[in-house]
Amino acid sequence: MSSKVAQASRINQPKAKNYKMLLSFFLTALFGASVNFFSQILYRKSFDYSASVFLGYLTATVVSFVPTKLFAFSAKQTGNTGREMIKFGIIALVAWVVQVGMAVATLEWIANPIFPEKSMFWREKGSHVVGMGFSFLANYFGHKLLTFRSTGMYNKILSRSTK
Repeated sequence: MSSKVAQASRINQPKAKNYKMLLSFFLTALFGASVNFFSQILYRKSFDYSASVFLGYLTATVVSFVPTKLFAFSAKQTGNTGREMIKFGIIALVAWVVQVGMAVATLEWIANPIFPEKSMFWREKGSHVVGMGFSFLANYFGHKLLTFRSTGMYNKILSRSTK
């Protein structure tokens, strides 16, 4: 009976490693989000809202690959950096679509109609932060499940191309 209780308690306890990975990713993402947030403000001086959100995101993506690889997912010695960069780019593209879509939708459907008395700067920044939040989720799960994990897909593609 006690072994069943021990098994049940092991099953129900959260995995500390997953929380550590999420916290590390959050801190790394916070760095990327800061780059994204502040560079978007600078880009906004020369570009429209959507383009400045895209450029801010692109800047943050380039700057955050190495810290994400080294600190968030502890993947410094995988030997797969080239593949990880490609997968990182694919996930970043998906998360960028999520970020821009949510930022623009929030601005148009929530911030502008509900807060018309606020300055456009604050409506845009609030909407941008909402988009960044959704992008964080897309990035975390994408990188956790694909980028820094060996899926075997590369070996399958490689074996087909050599036949």
